[in-house]
Amino acid sequence: MGLIERDRESIGAIEKLRFSPLVATGGEGCHLIGEDGSRVLDLSGTWGAASLGYSDPALALAITDAASSMAAASILSSVSEPTIELAEKLIEAVPGGLKKAWIGHSGSDANETAVRAIQHATGRDRFIVFDGAYHGGTAGSMAISGHPSQDHATAHEGRILIPYPDSYRPAGDDPAAHSLAAFDRALEEAGPETIAAILIEPIMSDGGLIVPPEGFLAELAGRCREHGILVLCDEVKVGVGRTGDLCAFEGEGIEPDVVTFGKGIGGGLPLSAVVAPAEILDFATCFSIQTTAGNPVCASAGLAVLRRIEELGLLENARDRGEQLRSGFRRLAETHEMIGDVRGRGLAIGVDLVRDRETKEPATAEAAKVIVRSLELGVAFFCVGKASNVLELTPPLTLAEAEVEQALEVIDQAMSDVENGLVPNSATAEYAGW
Repeated sequence: MGLIERDRESIGAIEKLRFSPLVATGGEGCHLIGEDGSRVLDLSGTWGAASLGYSDPALALAITDAASSMAAASILSSVSEPTIELAEKLIEAVPGGLKKAWIGHSGSDANETAVRAIQHATGRDRFIVFDGAYHGGTAGSMAISGHPSQDHATAHEGRILIPYPDSYRPAGDDPAAHSLAAFDRALEEAGPETIAAILIEPIMSDGGLIVPPEGFLAELAGRCREHGILVLCDEVKVGVGRTGDLCAFEGEGIEPDVVTFGKGIGGGLPLSAVVAPAEILDFATCFSIQTTAGNPVCASAGLAVLRRIEELGLLENARDRGEQLRSGFRRLAETHEMIGDVRGRGLAIGVDLVRDRETKEPATAEAAKVIVRSLELGVAFFCVGKASNVLELTPPLTLAEAEVEQALEVIDQAMSDVENGLVPNSATAEYAGW
């Protein structure tokens, strides 16, 4: 029995989000190794978590050293030097006054903890969230999300949804003004004194890899300051070097009050963090505790990720390879009518597939077929967006120039095959996606 069959029989569907028959038995660099020994170029980087790719030697050494003389398994009731050092480095990356850090396992628990702490510390119980935002998969993080895949979850009683400005599918002539007007209405209706924070993604990831109009987030943050509303920046997917800056908010010219990290900070290991004002994270003890949070192995991995980003010049590489990819997709758009829009920053890239460039009807079925066919040809990635039609590329930050060209050639062929009817509906029937 192969791994796919064993997976079907042993792993519950509630934790699966499958787009193709992707199987991994190992990994090296930006490649995953399949059950048959084949190599697949991974343009997803496991949803951005594999920030250094697979089997980075410095990361492996840091993990091995930490595990070979393990200094406890938590920071719950003891002090850990690697975790303190990681916290210090993350605090340095976030501007502002006295801040502290909370260390967890995933972006989900980081966002949930941040919201709970903000609500109790400020005494305000309402949160402004963008429609389409995905802030996690735990009960608390789903409650303050706005992604349609989480309509089954119970929303936070104080959640207020407003539209995220989308320049490709704008609401009105000025999408930024439309969103700002919705923000102002929310303040007027709820009363600004009731709103604890606004949750923002510098790039809306799972909602469609949407880049906000220039100056929008800065204007929004300024309005929040006027009313004592905290700005929580979710850097879980697009932070830690992905956009070409260590923190994605740097490209927006804002200084958030609270920042959450996840995915790439652990290099593939479970690690997350909240950096927030000391009065938020110090307001109570035992408020958000997890037994293995802050363990020295994961913390050492986080430190190795930050070191390697600097040592290998990965911020510059993210900028260069990102521009190479976006330029390549714009060239492909000249021959593939299904490419409606190419957007992103650094190595966070969205390719919006449409059935008609005039109507911008989402090409959901076609996107699924492009993903499956690309995997058959040796390149893996997934899709996002409310209609599951935006190809999302969040590859390892170590992606090489030649690998970009390989990826573009494969996706070019995959799109041609889909356009020519060579990929049957049965090829995607088992993969529901979002």
